[in-house]
Parts: sequence; structure tokens; C-alpha cells
Amino acid sequence: MTSEFSIQMNEYLPLRDVVFNTLRQAILKGELKPGERLMELTLAERLGVSRTPIREAMRKLELEGLVVMIPRRGAQVANITEKDLNDVLEVRIVLENMAIEKACKRMTEEQMDKLVKAAREFEDTMADGNLVHLAEADVAFHEIIYQASDNRRLIQVLNNLREQIYRYRVEYLKEEETRKLLVKEHEELCQAIRERNVEKACEISFRHIENQRMAIIESIEAEKAGKEPAKNK
Repeated sequence: MTSEFSIQMNEYLPLRDVVFNTLRQAILKGELKPGERLMELTLAERLGVSRTPIREAMRKLELEGLVVMIPRRGAQVANITEKDLNDVLEVRIVLENMAIEKACKRMTEEQMDKLVKAAREFEDTMADGNLVHLAEADVAFHEIIYQASDNRRLIQVLNNLREQIYRYRVEYLKEEETRKLLVKEHEELCQAIRERNVEKACEISFRHIENQRMAIIESIEAEKAGKEPAKNK
């Protein structure tokens, strides 16, 4: 294990949550690579903690799909596969469009203002080049749409799914052209929702997610071939 990362202390969180957040961020940022073995003792020594919070973190990371348990080998960082990606995004597009349809009918002017502001904040976040911060800004944008659906069960399911999508979001945001495209799609989606145009908003959402799917598949295939992915057109 040659990855460079250290524990991210937070005096307001229990140690198990600090360890979980540290390992989660290391995986999302690529500091812990897909397929890399996660040895409890090695991680405990590196982070300066006992093996118990490491073990608890592994269980939570497994639930999020970021870690897999291999018989007789232990834990390792989950690979990003085309099948997993398609499974997650197929579910996302159905639920996301359901939320968009309801948001088009129920979004208040206050929520609309927040959505526009979130789109601008996403664009502003591009400047610091931090992929995790950018992914969080993208999450915040979509969260406003979910809340505007005013359907508690739908929001709950989407939030559970969000954790599984997060890693793909970070992967998708690596290309500069992709980030510029997202800014444009956010603006278009804001306008369609403001116009209460369900069909147009859902069409934009579908394109938004399909672009994400294709870009990540390209990245997966390029990694298999041992070359850099081509830039998005």
C-alpha cells in the first residue's frame, strides 16, 4: 500500500466516523486505487488507531459499494465496472426524472432561486480543481430538485442511491470539458424547471446522465487498455 493519505481529524465526530470519512475520501479521490487490498493492521498503523474503527469503517464502505470482501483475501477497493455503472444509472434516471416531474409542479420561487445559486456555485467551484468539492457541489444542486419534489420516500431512496453514485460522479468530473458541459446542462435544467416544462427537463436529465455513463465507460475501457481516455467532444 503506497497511497499517500492521512487521518482527517474532526473533534465533533466519533473516531469511527473520522476513520470512515478518511478512507472514503481516499477511495473517492483515487488515493486508494480500485483493486487495492485494504489490510486492517496496515491501515490502523498508518492512521494511528486500533483495528476496531477500521473494521467498522470497512463494513460501512462495503454497504456503499466502495469496498468488497474477497474470501480468503479480505477487503479491497471495489473496481468500477461497466455493469455496476449501468445498474446504478438505470435506477438513477428513473428516480431522478420522477423527482424532476414533481419539482416542475411543486418548486417554489425560493427553491428556484436556490437552484440557480447552486448552479453558479458549481461553476465557481471549478476554479479550485478539487474533484471532491466539485462532486459535492453537483450533489447540492440535485438535492434541491429532490427536496422540491416534496416526496419524503422518494428523497430517502435518492439519498441512499446518491452514495453509490458518488464515486462515479468523481470519476466523471476528471475531464475539464466534462465540467464545462455540466455547467451548461445545469443552466438548461434550471430554465426547463422554471418554465414548468416536464418533458424538456426530463430530456435534459436523461442526456445529462447518458453523457456521464458514456464518459465513465470510456475511462474504464481506457484504463483496461492502459492508456489515457480521449477528451470529450
